[in-house]
Amino acid sequence: MKAFDKELTSGSIFRSVWKLGWPLVLMNLVNGSHGFVAQILVGHYVVSDNNAANAAIGVSWQVFLVIVVFIASIFQGTNVLVSRYAGQEDRANMGRVFYQSFLCAIFLLVVIVAPAGYFLSPYLLDFVHAGPDVQHYALPYLRVLFLCGAPLFLMFMFTGAFQASGDPNTPLKLAVLTTVLNLVISSVLITGAGPFPAMGTMGVAVGTVTAPLVSVSIAIALILRGKAILPPPDRFTFLPDFAVIKLVTRIGVPTGIQGVVLNIGGVFLLKYIGALEHSAAAQAAYTICYTQLFSLVTWTAFGLRAAAGTVMGQNIGAGCPERGKAGVGVAALLGAGWAAVIGVIFWLFPGTLMGLFNAYHEPVATYARSLLHYLAFSGVMLGAALALTGGIQGSGYTKIPMYIAFLTQIVVLLGVCAAFSFFDALTPSRVWLAILISHTSRLVLTYAVFRTDKWAHIRLEIE
Repeated sequence: MKAFDKELTSGSIFRSVWKLGWPLVLMNLVNGSHGFVAQILVGHYVVSDNNAANAAIGVSWQVFLVIVVFIASIFQGTNVLVSRYAGQEDRANMGRVFYQSFLCAIFLLVVIVAPAGYFLSPYLLDFVHAGPDVQHYALPYLRVLFLCGAPLFLMFMFTGAFQASGDPNTPLKLAVLTTVLNLVISSVLITGAGPFPAMGTMGVAVGTVTAPLVSVSIAIALILRGKAILPPPDRFTFLPDFAVIKLVTRIGVPTGIQGVVLNIGGVFLLKYIGALEHSAAAQAAYTICYTQLFSLVTWTAFGLRAAAGTVMGQNIGAGCPERGKAGVGVAALLGAGWAAVIGVIFWLFPGTLMGLFNAYHEPVATYARSLLHYLAFSGVMLGAALALTGGIQGSGYTKIPMYIAFLTQIVVLLGVCAAFSFFDALTPSRVWLAILISHTSRLVLTYAVFRTDKWAHIRLEIE
């Protein structure tokens, strides 16, 4: 069995954050590279007016996340408890918590999400005002994600638990393997290389759901053979352990609601964009710039958020909450600094970036250039906010981030769009402005909570 990493709870704070942070950031960038490359291939090999195929992938993925992200609440509750028990070096409870969460995730994804998502897909696309040209590419893509997406989310679960236990390197290796397989499968099926048919956006979906199968199998083998910090359970049973499920749910459900709120905000934002003149072009610009190019910021920020949560959880478990808070502050500075570098690139080279996606034509190019300029500033706010959020969530205090998400992503973001729409003054640039305002308000509110102490001393015990 792998030993616990003592450097996460002692010694240099920067080293603790860096040791966790760089593999998680690199892992998220590797994971995000598949969507980036897939959008480039779709832009070049799937002929569609106003990049409708690119818009279809972005719209479908946003809708998919809204329905399924609630399942991820189990993962967050699991990660909080795993990191805390790792700080206490309590392997028995680590294995108990993870195994019960794994059983719950399988049941929810296969029995509930898959069939419901398949039948609801057309109505969800209608809700976001996806035009007929976008729906033509989006519907088969979305249905494949719902029916066969369980391995993808189990992969998220395993990597999150490994990270929380203090082992960020194994998830990085699994992510590289998954991404390589994903890129190969998707590239072959998008373009129709060799004997395979050209499946377009459907090829992206097939690659997305099949590639994680190998990595999930390897992760299970590592746990069962004692090659991970995370141990197998003391006993295998299909009966639910309600004491564990109750605590995991209490911690995780607010995070799940937060995720749903964030994605509902994104869906309604797409609905506002879909009501604009040249809606397909605006949705394509949003998909390429916000969903793909901005992932250079968001995936890094998500990695630092995970690192901040693990540092906070393990240090609380070790009895050093103030050290955990200092580590979260370091992660926030790293996130803001990286986002500033990417923002300079967005501001100076928008045309070059859009050329990667074969999006030279108007009005997509103009919409995209404007959005990238706003995102250059928005990324700095989001990079710092997500790291602070990760620290607060890592303590198990998940309700306040949920309230902040609701205020900023529903009240602020959609409120600004609704105000402009009410006066018949909504334009793409004003939608982009609403995104900047929402991210700025999220940082301000999250920092105000982070400065307090109550959240860093919450008690979590399995009954």
